[in-house]
Amino acid sequence: MIRVSSIFSQMLQLFSRAEFERVVIEHRAERHARGFTCWGQFVAMLFCHLGRAQSLREICGGLAASEGKLRHLGLPDAPKRSTLAYANEHRPWQVYRSVFYQLLGRCREVAGSHGFRFKNKLLSLDATLIELCATVFDWAQYRRSKGAVKLHLLLDHQGLLPSYAVITEGRVHESRVARSLRLEPGTILVFDRGYTDYAWFSALHADGVYFVTRMKDNADYEVVERRAVPEHGPVQSDEIIFLYKLAREGKPDLFLRRIAVWDQTQQRTLVFLTNHRRFAASTIAQIYRQRWQIELFFKALKQNLRIKSFVGTSPNALQTQVWTALIALLLLKYLQLRARFGWSLSNLAALLRQQLFVYRELWEWLDQPFQPPPLLDPAAQQIPFSWSNNLDSRISNLNPHPAPGARNAPIFLTPAPRFRLIWTAVAGCIRVALASECKLSASWSVEKIRVTLCLHV
Repeated sequence: MIRVSSIFSQMLQLFSRAEFERVVIEHRAERHARGFTCWGQFVAMLFCHLGRAQSLREICGGLAASEGKLRHLGLPDAPKRSTLAYANEHRPWQVYRSVFYQLLGRCREVAGSHGFRFKNKLLSLDATLIELCATVFDWAQYRRSKGAVKLHLLLDHQGLLPSYAVITEGRVHESRVARSLRLEPGTILVFDRGYTDYAWFSALHADGVYFVTRMKDNADYEVVERRAVPEHGPVQSDEIIFLYKLAREGKPDLFLRRIAVWDQTQQRTLVFLTNHRRFAASTIAQIYRQRWQIELFFKALKQNLRIKSFVGTSPNALQTQVWTALIALLLLKYLQLRARFGWSLSNLAALLRQQLFVYRELWEWLDQPFQPPPLLDPAAQQIPFSWSNNLDSRISNLNPHPAPGARNAPIFLTPAPRFRLIWTAVAGCIRVALASECKLSASWSVEKIRVTLCLHV
């Protein structure tokens, strides 16, 4: 089937306009709108990320250059720079947070497993710093001469999808956000040593949540039990311990598991801390190794989308751009999960950037990106022209400059003369029609009409 919309338009069709409008009404985002809708703002910001636009001028100019293709995107015309800047500054960013969670529910339908044999949900928790200019973003204080915001993220290893995100000032510690999380019992949470908080460990254990982390070198503990480990494996020790700090706080019944594993790659011993007692020590080490996936997620977010430079300086504009970046990355993840071709996220983002306004079926292109588009149906192709000898007089009238010696020859035109003849006939008809309707000057040549039509078809 021949599509009549661009790849960008087909990607936008993955979002339900009814649900989007419901969210807009819920947050009263268009309460004072005068023409420019939240959908137009959403399309413009997605174009900023997927098209790698560097500024408001590039966003609006890039959309204006594709003026004939905006109707398929749901836009009447391209926005002005001041209009888009005002919308980013004043319209609530919570709209795009709700759109993010709507798309997340759709991505979970096609997500695979986390790769382990156990059925527990596996999550990784981490935060990344987005540095800002302190003089421009004076509200985002981090250090004396540097501003920053911090993106806290919870990554679901079933499909490697971001399941929770929050944006705070750079000075907010990770553990403050971690304490606000409410997880299902049986969930396995993986985080690094920056989240070490023994009181939070006790709260996770009371909620039935398992955690795996690295143990600090200066931790004060006592060994209660030593478990047997394989003789020639990387596991050096497997112990049950309790922490003196928790015992002093009146929580002596929290017994944790301390596992020491030799890392051949880094040539050092890694010590893990967990409250899960049934998994093998090697499985605990493999679970913590999967925490690196959230670091790769942050790397993909910063390298492929506009997350390190911003088109607005207000807190609302920054939140809007970060949440639309998360939506764009979630959209790329969805396409990657649905495609049969083995896409890497960076290659998919790079090639989509070049194909945004190409008129081609999206899913066929995702499955076979380097194959030419299918040929048209033979019935839809133009019927080739064929001329016989009894049409010499008509040909001489339509083609005033025939080739020498070709008047009396049998006429089976080669492609180049045939197309010249067709253009001559079409342009002649158009010139007669325009002359009667628009008073076209007789000085317009056939070639001039042909070039003008080519520029405006």
